[in-house]
Amino acid sequence: MDSNKAEYKRLGDYIREVDVRNRDLKVTNLLGLSMTKQFRPSTSNIVGVDLSKYKIVHKDVFAFDTMSVIRVHKVPIAMNLSKSPIIVSPVYITFECKDANILNPKYLMMWFSRDEFDRYADFKSDAAVRGGYNWKELCDTPIYLPPIEQQQKIVSEYEAVTHRIHLNEQIIAKLEETAQALYRKMFVDEIDKEHLPEGWRIGTLGEIAEISSGKTCKDKSEQQIGTYQWAVAGASGIIGYTPTYNQDGNFITTGRVGTLGVVNRYDGKVFCADNVLIIKSIHYEYCYQILRSIDYKELAKGGVQSLITQTDLKNVEALLADEQTLKLFEKQVSCISSQVRLKKQENIKLTELQSLLLAKMGK
Repeated sequence: MDSNKAEYKRLGDYIREVDVRNRDLKVTNLLGLSMTKQFRPSTSNIVGVDLSKYKIVHKDVFAFDTMSVIRVHKVPIAMNLSKSPIIVSPVYITFECKDANILNPKYLMMWFSRDEFDRYADFKSDAAVRGGYNWKELCDTPIYLPPIEQQQKIVSEYEAVTHRIHLNEQIIAKLEETAQALYRKMFVDEIDKEHLPEGWRIGTLGEIAEISSGKTCKDKSEQQIGTYQWAVAGASGIIGYTPTYNQDGNFITTGRVGTLGVVNRYDGKVFCADNVLIIKSIHYEYCYQILRSIDYKELAKGGVQSLITQTDLKNVEALLADEQTLKLFEKQVSCISSQVRLKKQENIKLTELQSLLLAKMGK
């Protein structure tokens, strides 16, 4: 981080710890912290747990997990933007800005979202005698603190971009719903498997799709920097970037091991990791809808670890309509998919703009 003493302040002079316990058990919404610096549904088993000891997080209050920094090289930290209070683990540190007219809470959350902040915290964790990045280290963190008017301007610019991304995500969801509704109308809801139209039959996904596995990516970065220009497709989506690629063109991926049921489509040069299965077909849109309708838990049932093989996926039952019907479906849905692709490309650019705005905060 820049060490300009005239511009940087000690964060601890502007924040204070708060410790409000859920003693009357009125708050029941228990959340955890994600690596994306957001609150997420808790995965903890709370059967028999005394929730009165858990901490309440009101609006504009932050929660901070000190235990994970040295392990995941990111600071799990989030601010409650909702008017509704939530509860978090009592091991989390909860804190707030002392004066929102001096340090805007949303500006502070933006500061915590910077890659530079995570790198700083990671460095401090490694340098600490006991290891870790706790409340003291957080308070000693330098923060660039412009006048409150400038903070608000920075926040407004960032929120405008964020709002556009969310709007695009809503449009994408509606388009995907439209494509799925068309698929169900043509191939599910009005189909009697015992009396199929002429030229139709029950077959398998492997008859209309080529299915293969990804490879181990030995050279990967979480950031798109320098020669690391090709996306790495993992079971949950993009997990980093690499200087090489092993797939090109239109194809679909779904998780092979670990994260199951996430179906993604790609167009262009991508490195597919070893935890995904790759699906290619001239009936691209039709296969995509079939893959989205599979019960992956049932498909992976029986093993110690959640695992789907190429053979499992190839043997998935598929309704094989006549070629003319499949071509008609591809033509209709391709128009919808083109709009989805454009919105996703726009969101990639907007996300890059978000990163640029965050990087500029310290300059």
